[in-house]
Amino acid sequence: MNLLDTTQFYKDCTLCPRNCHADRYTLANGYCRMSAELSIAKVYKHMWEEPCITGEGGSGTVFFSGCNLCCLFCQNCEISHENKGLAVTASVLSDYFLDLQEKSAANINLVTGVCHIPLIVNALIIAKNKGLTIPVVYNSSGYESTDSLKLLNGLVDIYMPDFKYMSEELSLRYSKAADYPDIAKKALAEMYSQTGPAVFGNDGLMKKGVLVRHLVLPDAVPDSKKVLRYLHETYGDNIYISIMNQYTPVSAVKNHPILRRRVSADEYSRVVEFAEKIGIEKGFVQEGEAVSESFIPKWDLAEA
Repeated sequence: MNLLDTTQFYKDCTLCPRNCHADRYTLANGYCRMSAELSIAKVYKHMWEEPCITGEGGSGTVFFSGCNLCCLFCQNCEISHENKGLAVTASVLSDYFLDLQEKSAANINLVTGVCHIPLIVNALIIAKNKGLTIPVVYNSSGYESTDSLKLLNGLVDIYMPDFKYMSEELSLRYSKAADYPDIAKKALAEMYSQTGPAVFGNDGLMKKGVLVRHLVLPDAVPDSKKVLRYLHETYGDNIYISIMNQYTPVSAVKNHPILRRRVSADEYSRVVEFAEKIGIEKGFVQEGEAVSESFIPKWDLAEA
């Protein structure tokens, strides 16, 4: 594959569904507030993804700066809202990928890279030409442009999107994106069209396919049920679904009437029981209490 000429993408940016047409070469004035530089906040082997992603060696995770969604309750607000990170070239990023592979990472896990897709594409092409062979995971909010996702076709093996809401009202209230449900449906369809049904290796790790995450929110059980019903009725056992209970109230929502509290055990149980009732078998649930803020990474670029 040939490297992309990234100028066309950053001069008049429509990489995400916001379609803000920012000239990211002159000012970081688009919705994501990112310039045309590639910015990363942390590179490390993450041990707390789903078992089929983590493996024994950990998932080789790269957190990117910036986000096009900016959820009110975001745990990673330092990098998604404040854009903390270090500018690197595509060539340097490719070296990070190869270093993670050398250190026995199960995969390359690209977290929230929507603002940087063209340069990520170039980094992956460079790395694959230099011997990158482990699976590539694209880990996203689900609020993606299908045209941008097409740039990743053939380079990404596993898509791991969120499907946050089915309610336009919740989408607008918490993520300023009333169109989130419609966008996420189209994005997921594109992701699935590229990978097909989930494929696992003899080591129990996912090698290809789609794993959709849904984070249960306080006072939102009915919407969670609608999300799960849609996913199961549309994709059946061809995708995996992870039902997450790790919602952690951050300082930005400490006074919010709903988001200031954790998800109760009863709320999470009701969602999991519903999943079982409608026949969802291919997936993951989380045991124990929601994670605390101590589990939120330090954005220091250090590799563990």
